[in-house]
Amino acid sequence: MQTTSHILMIRPVNFTFNAETAVNNAFQTPPAPSGPGAGNPAASAPQQQALHEFNDFVKLLRENDIDVTVIEDTPEPYTPDSIFPNNWVSFHEQGLVCLYPMYAANRRLERKPGVLQQLGIAFRIGQTLDFSSYEQKGVFLEGTGSMVLDREKKIAYACLSPRTDLAVLLDFCGKTGYTPEVFTAVDGQGQAIYHTNVMMCVADRYVVACLDSLPVESQRDHLAATIHSSGKELIPISLEQMNRFAGNMLQVHNRSGERILVMSSQAYHSLSPEQIKRLTTFNRVLHSSLTTIETNGGGSARCMMAEIHLEPL
Repeated sequence: MQTTSHILMIRPVNFTFNAETAVNNAFQTPPAPSGPGAGNPAASAPQQQALHEFNDFVKLLRENDIDVTVIEDTPEPYTPDSIFPNNWVSFHEQGLVCLYPMYAANRRLERKPGVLQQLGIAFRIGQTLDFSSYEQKGVFLEGTGSMVLDREKKIAYACLSPRTDLAVLLDFCGKTGYTPEVFTAVDGQGQAIYHTNVMMCVADRYVVACLDSLPVESQRDHLAATIHSSGKELIPISLEQMNRFAGNMLQVHNRSGERILVMSSQAYHSLSPEQIKRLTTFNRVLHSSLTTIETNGGGSARCMMAEIHLEPL
């Protein structure tokens, strides 16, 4: 099944702008020192506002009958991006858990054993595929950020970047039965898009994608053809909409089986009435304000949710 009603989210304790990831994440905006708090990290730290946004987001999901497992992050080791768990871990049917190699050294510390131990209380965990040793070779594949998975058709969409290496992708596909759909995608300044999940989203009957971000026409045509051959409708978004995280969406379902598309409020308000109309023919839309998280972290709603496709105990 493409969607799940079970979501893992990590409540942050040290969220802030991460300089280690900003080198190739153009969606991050560094804080500007100004006013009486300039020079004092605590005075401008976004943790408090990010926590408020996180709690409101979880509340919204739970009010719509989506099962959210919230695990508290720990102050040590220092993990400023722990709010984005889908990059270091993914959960699959038959109890499969995959662990991924991370570009930034401080993001590798997010693979805290306590997270899987707590999940193992409520879900059956069987085999673990650990790809993290690729870090020693300096190549990376950051989970369902690097890959956007069509779980039903077993297609792994991936735009290559310093965070998404072809060799690691092929290893993942070979061990999990996915077919890779590989391409290059860039932003308006020609910089490689760091994660595939900011430019596309695969749902059960449609795909949202920024085809304008693919500079190579043959790859653009091939991606569109792959989407159509998978039996799903293509809903294009613009580069401007992508920059407002309109590609960073996730379709889930609630306990009643109702499909719901989840995104940030910034993403929602970037969409045209026609796009919203098309999306709502497939599912209801939920959105929550995530401005602090988006600005400092360079990720949005989809990055905050790791889908749990494990069997509940």
